[in-house]
Amino acid sequence: MQQVTLSKLAQLVDGEVVGDPDLIIEGIAGLEDAGPEHSTFLANPKYAGAVKSSKAGAVIVSPEWKKLGKNLVVCADPYLAFAKIATFFSREEKAPIGVSQHAVLEPDVTLGEDISIHPLVYISSGSRIGDRTEIFPGSYVGEDVQIGNDCTIFPNVTILKGTVIGDRVIIHSGTVIGSDGFGYAPSPEGYFKIPQNGIVQIDDDVEIGANCTIDRATFGKTRIKRGTKIDNLVQIAHNVEVGEHTAIVSQVGISGSTKIGNQVILAGQVGVAGHLTIGDRVRVGAQSGIAHSVPPGKDISGSPAIEHRTWLKCSAIYPRLPQMRNYLLYTSDAADEGLGVDLGGRRIIKK
Repeated sequence: MQQVTLSKLAQLVDGEVVGDPDLIIEGIAGLEDAGPEHSTFLANPKYAGAVKSSKAGAVIVSPEWKKLGKNLVVCADPYLAFAKIATFFSREEKAPIGVSQHAVLEPDVTLGEDISIHPLVYISSGSRIGDRTEIFPGSYVGEDVQIGNDCTIFPNVTILKGTVIGDRVIIHSGTVIGSDGFGYAPSPEGYFKIPQNGIVQIDDDVEIGANCTIDRATFGKTRIKRGTKIDNLVQIAHNVEVGEHTAIVSQVGISGSTKIGNQVILAGQVGVAGHLTIGDRVRVGAQSGIAHSVPPGKDISGSPAIEHRTWLKCSAIYPRLPQMRNYLLYTSDAADEGLGVDLGGRRIIKK
């Protein structure tokens, strides 16, 4: 169990201590679950009332909550501070296990230092595994794959031929990297398969969730750039390029040859058509369908996707459509009888 003073935690997040700097903290927990040995955090003002009843020894807060009357770590971004402190307490120092006798590695595989290759892993010819990388049971690494330093490959991941993976990449269970892109040429006899001869490149500090599929390119590469985070159940097609520090939420599907910019957010179940360009810092609402390229900095929603503010106005109208229909029928019947209706639709007047 790790123990640390409140002042040490504050240093970790560039924060200021209000209260007892020598208070010993043993972990971090939510407002309701925290005890005197825990630190908790307040990132959403609507939970401010729960801080007073919390038994937490200390609370991470932003400057406006500096006078809560508890032991505090005051910092600019409490949620980010929580993430850093949670990481500090969850670190496990594990000794590398080397290569399990129940793993199968081809003779020309190149291995870095302090690696952990668990049982039932297969690594094919010509592949290279970097320092301190860990590959869990049941994972398959194909020919000529490069995996960088400090990577974690969880159980039952499939990484196919020629894939290039950078440093500090995390890939969760069930994900397939480098499967064939969906490419076929129609013919009178049916669909003729187009060979998919490219690769997938995953840059540094990317995390890929469970049961994702990232297809190899037809030519060249499908690329996920530095710092991007991909949730579970995401499909990325051949020759897609995803920019830096982009967030792709569960069940998103991106069609072939589309380019996604930097710091883009694609919310759950967004569908993106092929051969489009989505600019930097675009944010897309859940279940939206993107059929056209989007310039940088736009917030869009809906299917087909439109500007988010317009979509909100349209959404407000949907529940009133039955009433509007009745109004239109009412005014139409009145017109047929030679009558008129005032602008509010409240009374019939003679023409």
